[in-house]
Amino acid sequence: MRSNGNRPYVAITMGDPAGIGPEVTAKALADPRMYERCRPFVVGNADAMKAAFALFDNRAAVRKAADLSGIVGEPGAVDVLDVGNLDYGSVSVGRVSAVAGRASVEWVRQAGEMASSGLVGALVTAPINKEACGLAGHKDIGHMEIFQSQTGAKEVATMLVADVLRVVHLTTHKSLRVACDYATRENVLAKIMLTDEHFRKWGFASPRIGVAALNPHASDGGLIGSEEQEHIAPAVRDARDRGVSAAGPVPPDTVFNQAINGKFDVVLAMYHDQGHIPIKVHNWAQSVSVNLGLPFVRTSVDHGTAFDIAGKGVADHEGMREAIRVAVGLARESKLA
Repeated sequence: MRSNGNRPYVAITMGDPAGIGPEVTAKALADPRMYERCRPFVVGNADAMKAAFALFDNRAAVRKAADLSGIVGEPGAVDVLDVGNLDYGSVSVGRVSAVAGRASVEWVRQAGEMASSGLVGALVTAPINKEACGLAGHKDIGHMEIFQSQTGAKEVATMLVADVLRVVHLTTHKSLRVACDYATRENVLAKIMLTDEHFRKWGFASPRIGVAALNPHASDGGLIGSEEQEHIAPAVRDARDRGVSAAGPVPPDTVFNQAINGKFDVVLAMYHDQGHIPIKVHNWAQSVSVNLGLPFVRTSVDHGTAFDIAGKGVADHEGMREAIRVAVGLARESKLA
């Protein structure tokens, strides 16, 4: 892992240059405290970052680097690793475009290569736009899918963190119909084991995993679906037989409050919205995404490109600041908090 002293290098991908990614990144890195525990730098476009700083602080300096040897990582000027793959003048802020989508994916892949090679301690990603990426011809529709394809990781998962609430997802970017079919005994067990493995690495001696049911009321004994009896409960038993402290299936309208109140260290949700909604209601501003199963630390803001407010200087950067904080904790000390 490339570092300087005890401060690891952290690569921050700028996200879609037509969205709020450059702005929230600029605002976070304008805070000198971000440099106390890491050496952050941006993977993206220097002109886009200059425009982002101009939204709130014209005095900020942007230092363009062609490769890692030019990264300083000190407060006072933001380093931007810019490989010259985008003419920022061709980007219309707030609009979906193939040009922006193509560049944003290239930055993600570049950062993934650096992390896979151990050149940086962690990755933090600003939001890309899936429609723009699709227009650019990319089939992978999210950061985790890109990194999984890039690294060959077999079992991966997205976890959202907001204060004490932590939620791992069985599925993310699948339709609800497909996600329900994915809730098999084998798949649920694999995610429980992956969650247990990572939480033990992060200092939890015996992580308490609450496994959410798929159906209302955990199916009421089979009256509202059969997935609980046929798949989820057997997967929980399998995990417990392997020494994992797993419980469930727990009705989804109670398991998240139980976790907030301290009964569980983490919840395994069955599909995207089941896990995302409680996180965003609990504390959207500080919610962060963490990937499990990748060979490097990757965190992300838990919001989109927000084209409707892009370029207006009003984007909230609290999520980006929190994503950097969590990434540094994992990179330096293998601690989630």
